[in-house]
Amino acid sequence: MSQPVTTPGFRRSSFCGSVGCVEVAALPGGGEIVLRDSKDESPGAPVLRFTNAEWDAFVSGVLAGEFSTATLSRT
Repeated sequence: MSQPVTTPGFRRSSFCGSVGCVEVAALPGGGEIVLRDSKDESPGAPVLRFTNAEWDAFVSGVLAGEFSTATLSRT
């Protein structure tokens, strides 16, 4: 079970609407990035944790179009 994330500084995507979105924050110490659902901002809400290298690889993939609906196979 992961520990609750209580860090301030979550940033919300600029593409968010009124129904919720994702938020991202760097944890103190600079070693991890966390991602959460903006509809659940409680201290014990689940988060996805990434190392800086994992996050950088994900962002690079997004910028390269690796996750567009045109390139994802649907099963």
